[in-house]
Amino acid sequence: MQLGAFSISLTVKDIHASIAFYKKLGFTCDPSCDGSNGWAIMKNGATIIGLFQGMFEKNMLTFNPGWDQEAQALDEFIDVRELQKRLKADGVEIHGPEADETTSGPASFTVVDPDGNPILIDQHR
Repeated sequence: MQLGAFSISLTVKDIHASIAFYKKLGFTCDPSCDGSNGWAIMKNGATIIGLFQGMFEKNMLTFNPGWDQEAQALDEFIDVRELQKRLKADGVEIHGPEADETTSGPASFTVVDPDGNPILIDQHR
């Protein structure tokens, strides 16, 4: 099952302190990445982290169907609704709102692994 681009989404207490820290570790973000909206997406090679202040309760794994690791659109990918349908058929419980299977385009859903780690499947296109 191809889930798309992978990143880790971290809950942070102070977005500006976190951006500064991860820059010291060699992570970069585009010039508009100032944290003023409460989040920042940072990269170090193929590694992507999202920093989110006040948006999530826990750190989570994130997959983006339709994107590669450079956030470039893929010509072919499995739509988030199809992924949801396959996981539900395999007995995986969806937590929170489900992707509306009657729509197309951006949508998301969350599953939780056996140890309580949330996994966000978040399609942007």
